[in-house]
Amino acid sequence: MGMRGIRGAVTVEADTREEIVSSTKWLLEEMVSHNEINPEDIGSIIITTTEDLCATFPAQAARLLEGEAWQYVPLMCAREIPVPGGLPLCIRVMMHVNTDKTAKDIHHVFLREAVKLRPDLTNRG
Repeated sequence: MGMRGIRGAVTVEADTREEIVSSTKWLLEEMVSHNEINPEDIGSIIITTTEDLCATFPAQAARLLEGEAWQYVPLMCAREIPVPGGLPLCIRVMMHVNTDKTAKDIHHVFLREAVKLRPDLTNRG
C-alpha cells in the first residue's frame, strides 16, 4: 500500500468559530466519502487558512467526526501564504492517506468558491 495526497478546499462566509468548524467538518467528510477512505488509513492532515481566518483552529472539526480513529489522526494547522489577489476566507486541506489507488483515481474536493482554485480537478467524473 502506498501513500497519496488528497487536496481539498472550502470557503466560509465569515470568520466565526461556527463557520470554520462546520465548513472544515463538511470538507473532511466529503474528502473521505468521495475517496472511500477509512480514517484508520489517514497518515496525517495539514490544514491551512488564509490570514483573514483566525476565530478558531479548523483542526477542531476532525475531532467532531464520527469514529474513534479520528482521535488519533495527526493534525497540523498553518497559515496560507498571503499572495495578493488570492482567494479570501479559504480553508485548504492536504490529507495524506495510505491507499492502493493511483493518483488518477484520487478525487480532490473543492467546495463553494474554492472550486476556482483547481477547476481542472473539480468536475472530474
